[in-house]
Amino acid sequence: MITVLTGGTGGAKFVDGLRHVVAPEELTIVVNTGDDTLWSGLHVSPDIDSIIYMLADKLSPERGWGVEHDTFYCLKTMGEMGEPTWFTVGDRDLAMHLLRTKLLAEGKTLSKAISEIAMRLGIKARVLPMTDSRVETRILTAAGELNFQEYFVQRRHRDEVKQVRFAGSEHAVAAGGVVDAIRNAELVLLAPSNPVTSIGPILSVPGVRDALRATDAEVAAVSPIVGESAVTGPAGAMLASQGFATSIAGVADFYRDFLDILVVDTQDSFAAADLQAARRDKLRVHCTSTIMRKHGDRIALAREVIEACRQSPTMNCKAGAVLERA
Repeated sequence: MITVLTGGTGGAKFVDGLRHVVAPEELTIVVNTGDDTLWSGLHVSPDIDSIIYMLADKLSPERGWGVEHDTFYCLKTMGEMGEPTWFTVGDRDLAMHLLRTKLLAEGKTLSKAISEIAMRLGIKARVLPMTDSRVETRILTAAGELNFQEYFVQRRHRDEVKQVRFAGSEHAVAAGGVVDAIRNAELVLLAPSNPVTSIGPILSVPGVRDALRATDAEVAAVSPIVGESAVTGPAGAMLASQGFATSIAGVADFYRDFLDILVVDTQDSFAAADLQAARRDKLRVHCTSTIMRKHGDRIALAREVIEACRQSPTMNCKAGAVLERA
């Protein structure tokens, strides 16, 4: 069994590649819920929905979120009646939020609601929220403290980030199956998601980080940072706000207490050599192409990451060179 910790569009792309390399039944996907929000009275779980839509072959490839070929008549009408429309919910997407809110109102946990939705859509992989408790990612900026959707969607992550916190995490309990999935996995993978706001909320849930340190499985992460910037989104700014370098070294430090393998892009081969020399610990660094422009790139990266975990414990990077596949 492979357990994946994920969130965001990069995470969904990586999981898409994995499901073509590994049987879906062998995948357990632990998803960030720090981005969850209430919108027009409905419980919205953006990161979970992206994974669900992707596994059900419904995800919009153009946007990387929401349902393919969706329409937005309801949103338009809400705007005409004076309601805010900055958070875009499509008409087909609306069905997901209505059903999840209905199941939660009936007394089901978020885990059980997701499980039922996944079953109805014929999804064979196991999809778990990080917790059934309410944990909210809060971003402190000059404009005040914002929830993640206000910062990322409404304000388009333009504000300078001063601090990030996960409200409620200290009292949260990992969702059923999360800790066991990490401890008993053959391999644990951290997707190329924002380390702070996509993976960070998962790590903030008591017991998760301990499980990552205790597991006998190799723990590998794909860096979302190439050079000195994020592939997409504000991951670089988020790392800097937490006192970490905006580089593969910053990613390695963020995961330092449990990480075995860091997969980085070939553009960072020199930095990888420096990182390996500086760390002198169990961390291995593996260089490959990590940019997922096409569907085939997703599959190739997933296959490369799994293969890297099977290699001998030496750095697989040559400074300045693009490596051939193992």
